[in-house]
Amino acid sequence: MRYLLDTHTYFRWNDDPSHLPKRVEEILASPDSELVLSVVTPWELAIKTNRGRLKAMPLLIDFEERETAAGFIVVRPTAAQAIRSGLFPLHHKDPFDRLLAAQALDLNAILLSRDTKFDFYGVSRVWN
Repeated sequence: MRYLLDTHTYFRWNDDPSHLPKRVEEILASPDSELVLSVVTPWELAIKTNRGRLKAMPLLIDFEERETAAGFIVVRPTAAQAIRSGLFPLHHKDPFDRLLAAQALDLNAILLSRDTKFDFYGVSRVWN
């Protein structure tokens, strides 16, 4: 199965995985899981770090090289995904999350996220 990580899931996985549900930990540890990270994740982490809301600088250094070497697939948004996310109803006001929803749908990926607002977009999501 293909799984796209929400930014908070990626951050917790690296910061303190004990805050993740057991099922999410199992998915992240399974060699059968195809794990995908969007470039939205480091972008969002960089903004929150710059604003002093997170201390994620170590995760930003050599992000793509490190995560690719760890087995993650790093994807960039396509124009079609950007347009789709921009045309979504505003169930979710966060443009990062709307773009993740569009990517999850386009990539046929299950989103690993605690955020129930993704459900309004028809995204398959696992948290518990």
